[in-house]
Amino acid sequence: MPKKEKVQQMFDNIAPTYDKLNHIMSLNVDKLWRRHALKEIVDGTPQRILDVACGTGDSTISIARAAAEGTKVTGVDISEGMMALVTEKAEKAGVLDRIDLQVADGEALPYEEGTFDRVTCAFGIRNFEHKEKGLEEFRRVLRPGGRAVILELSVPQNKVLRWAYDLYFLHILPWVGGKVSGDKAAYKYLPASVHNFPAPKEFCRMMEEAGFRSVRFRTFTFGLCRMFTGER
Repeated sequence: MPKKEKVQQMFDNIAPTYDKLNHIMSLNVDKLWRRHALKEIVDGTPQRILDVACGTGDSTISIARAAAEGTKVTGVDISEGMMALVTEKAEKAGVLDRIDLQVADGEALPYEEGTFDRVTCAFGIRNFEHKEKGLEEFRRVLRPGGRAVILELSVPQNKVLRWAYDLYFLHILPWVGGKVSGDKAAYKYLPASVHNFPAPKEFCRMMEEAGFRSVRFRTFTFGLCRMFTGER
């Protein structure tokens, strides 16, 4: 089975417990990281914003709440199981009228060139089978001058922090994730996917090769998360 189909199946399986475990996995600091990203995404004017690999909609809903009146946020994901939870969450948050949802592949987005002012992807691009194709698609659907904002978990460079990180993510998290979700394999895969993600400078190079300009990254929480931005 291709990686893409395995990932889709895995996220369908863990969807009911994903929100709870995602906050455990990020030590609940992901809310702070998303607030940093919001500053790069919303600009106080009505926008067209695409949230790729939107999962259960945490970022999609946060963007819709923070954006100016008249903004439309489109959330896409390959996992129907994950996206099934977004509508209820958006309705509770009072932003359902600002959100469109579509099951779609981030490597083959079903939108015309230059459709969006912003494209964002929070903690999802490391799961892409072909990250280069995903980045090319992000750029294609952006308008000229539009911006991509990518959040991704990362590995601390400090040796002491790296030891603690590996202990937690490679040993404790799979056990906790397995107990809560019933799918220990998924929570072995997720930390491994962070370890296998390109180093920051390498990922910046990939964005530049995909056609982005003014590419840069910021590091948060001692290297647990990085935010990459680039403009079309």
